[in-house]
Amino acid sequence: MNLLKPNILLLGSLTLISSLFYHTAHSHVKLGIDQLKTIDFQPLWGKRVGLLTHPAGVDHRGIATLKILHNASKVRLVALFGPEHGIYGNEKANEPVHDKTDTLTSLPVYSLFGKYRKPTPSMLANLDCMVIDLQDIGVRSYTYISCMRLALEACFESGVSVMILDRPNPLSGLLVDGPLMEEKWRSYVGTFPLPYLHGMTIGELAIMAKKEPGWLSIPSKTIRNGTLTIISMKGWQRNFFWTQTGLKWVPTSPYIPSVSAVLGYAMVGLGGQINAFSHGIGTPHPFRLLQYRGKSPQTLQKALTNLKIPGLSFPLRSYKNRRNQTVVAPYVKVESWKALRPTQISFEMMLQACRWESPKNPYTAVDQNQARLYNKHVGSSFWWEQLQQKGEYTPLEFFLKKWEKEAKNFQQYSKKYWIY
Repeated sequence: MNLLKPNILLLGSLTLISSLFYHTAHSHVKLGIDQLKTIDFQPLWGKRVGLLTHPAGVDHRGIATLKILHNASKVRLVALFGPEHGIYGNEKANEPVHDKTDTLTSLPVYSLFGKYRKPTPSMLANLDCMVIDLQDIGVRSYTYISCMRLALEACFESGVSVMILDRPNPLSGLLVDGPLMEEKWRSYVGTFPLPYLHGMTIGELAIMAKKEPGWLSIPSKTIRNGTLTIISMKGWQRNFFWTQTGLKWVPTSPYIPSVSAVLGYAMVGLGGQINAFSHGIGTPHPFRLLQYRGKSPQTLQKALTNLKIPGLSFPLRSYKNRRNQTVVAPYVKVESWKALRPTQISFEMMLQACRWESPKNPYTAVDQNQARLYNKHVGSSFWWEQLQQKGEYTPLEFFLKKWEKEAKNFQQYSKKYWIY
């Protein structure tokens, strides 16, 4: 593998630092942090640097970006910032994380999932540059792209430059699927108007956010004047799933310990929000094992199989629970990637819940807070209205075709922001 000198493209106040390279099909992908090391951290020389990261922020050898920047003699790291789950990933989901002092570096750690989700001016007062190294999973409702967006806004407002160390979309840059989020449902679990699977890297999303009107909630002049640098990867191709990168998966959050869970989250994460389904959290196969309250594994397996969801099968698997009891449940297995529409199973699960709960519709007996959270994740008012009115008779195929068209349109439109 031959590495040529970095190719630096100046795009207004946006800088893309990439590499021209040759690679083989079996080469390891080099991440943004690897590429930053290749150029000896030069863009950070003489700057006071903050780092927004988490445990999956590592180089291709698995060494934490936090350690790399802290130990780099030419980098002045002065503050750390943590997303949901914290910089070490040991904080529980949906629970506030508090500011603290890092025991490794003695640097202040500012939580962006506690009292504040957007960095405050005081947090940024001593910074010249914010480096962001967050591993996303390619799904709209995963909160790290929301954290990135708010950091962009705050830094641009405070005159602090932003550097994104790019990382792979583990589901590939070509798998785009599911409902396009409507603007009214914009939230921390839906920060950009994307399909549920968006097919973008975090660096590409940052470029798109800077360029697309209304994606950042700050004045357009502030956005134009904001400085954004993307350190691109070497060797990553759009059609790569994580297993083709040569990289070891580092858990991005407690419930996403493996690449299997990444795909499972994309497939069934929406399906158990308001009904009696559970999707394997707490088992050895999170987001891949399905259960339904009051139904036997065999009954559930038969019902799922009868749905004839393209690309999927549901073999029974067993595991030991915390009481050392053997539990059996259907496993969501991909049989055909070509036929797979990842999010379809979630919506099939919703309709199956309506069948089993009939004549009661589980989507009409919810309070406003539950409904609002559900819609923030799904992103489609039209689906919600139809589901409430028609329950099991909701015309799913109509929605699947509608969403497929929206996803294709988004993918075509997003190409102008592709780095790879």
